[in-house]
Amino acid sequence: MNEKKYTATSIGSKIDEFLRPLLKSAGFKVDYEFAEGESANPDFENPELVVKFTGPDVDLLLANKAELLLALEQLTMEALHMPSEDHSRLSFDAHDYRMLRIEELRLSAMAAAEKVKSTGMPFKFNPMNSRERRVIHLALRSETDLRSESMGFGGYRQVVIYPAGMASLPDSPPPPRDAGRSAGRPSGPPRGRFRAHR
Repeated sequence: MNEKKYTATSIGSKIDEFLRPLLKSAGFKVDYEFAEGESANPDFENPELVVKFTGPDVDLLLANKAELLLALEQLTMEALHMPSEDHSRLSFDAHDYRMLRIEELRLSAMAAAEKVKSTGMPFKFNPMNSRERRVIHLALRSETDLRSESMGFGGYRQVVIYPAGMASLPDSPPPPRDAGRSAGRPSGPPRGRFRAHR
């Protein structure tokens, strides 16, 4: 049996060193504990160590598809200098979010697969992180009439499902850095319209 690389004993104190001051300075009312080698969906995700959050502000961590929870997870991995191939060995969770999200992704993959089979057209998912893309790929691994690929760049990578014999779509260029700004609109406040009167 392989010895685990990441355990509460081996990295728990390093996680504490980074995470506790960060959570305190951010003002989050949460606590966490370590659970070793725990996953409700081992076929899709099989971490060696899970950091489980509890407390009054857990819902803030889980808002917007757990955006803050996943950001904390990523920052902690960076702080620990974990190589990217080891990222699946550490998982942050709260209120069984990971289990529920995996089931949601699995069902989405099945529904998309049926759509591709019935229409003969490829289906593109919204951009996802590498773990979520992996869940989609694994959910479809036994489908012989279809194949799935990741395409795109950086945080914009997404899964595309194709009929088995169809050629891949060309990669879209990465979005421009100021994609959120409206075309032709100046970035600063409007000039000459408002004056402060005392």
